[in-house]
Amino acid sequence: MLVIGIAGGSGSGKTTVVKAIMKQFTKGEVSLLSQDSYYRDNGHLSSEERAKINFDHPSSIEFSLLSKHVDALKHGNDIDMPLYSYVTCARSKETIPVSPSSVLIVEGILVLANPRLRERLDIKVFVDADGDDRLMRIIRRDIEERGRSFIQVLDHYDRFVKPMHLTFIEPSKRYADIIIPQGGANKVAIDILTSRVQSKLAE
Repeated sequence: MLVIGIAGGSGSGKTTVVKAIMKQFTKGEVSLLSQDSYYRDNGHLSSEERAKINFDHPSSIEFSLLSKHVDALKHGNDIDMPLYSYVTCARSKETIPVSPSSVLIVEGILVLANPRLRERLDIKVFVDADGDDRLMRIIRRDIEERGRSFIQVLDHYDRFVKPMHLTFIEPSKRYADIIIPQGGANKVAIDILTSRVQSKLAE
């Protein structure tokens, strides 16, 4: 199994890159684990307490479970990926079944920042984008998908997203084997990465 880690700042275009790669292959050839599914369950907290959660800090992610699931898939075992809601800050009782495949993509902002997970990655990718482009995508996404107001998005960005990006995410770029500038708009870089996946599947 070829394990590819795709990291980058919030709103950098990671999801676009992942979708562009996966649509080139048939179902079952490539599996995906999303770091966002492994946020710790905080459904028991009050709405005021949930508003203070720093989703961009490594401690918010259950990396031990994510690494365990990567290992299980590499050994040919099915896993049940958690299902997390940003609205309730809780894990659902339902899970998403993931089966082993020739290629596994692990995607998330902090994928390259965790040493235990990083050592399990065969190819480490960092999706890069200008800060103002990322902020525009964050504003649109958080209003449409996470029920935040414009002011709440800006406050959250200022308190959590920007400082955590500078402290943990941007420095993790140095571990990358491949850096994709311009995010999901960089078709050449995506084609190169896709070609590497195709070579693995052809072995």
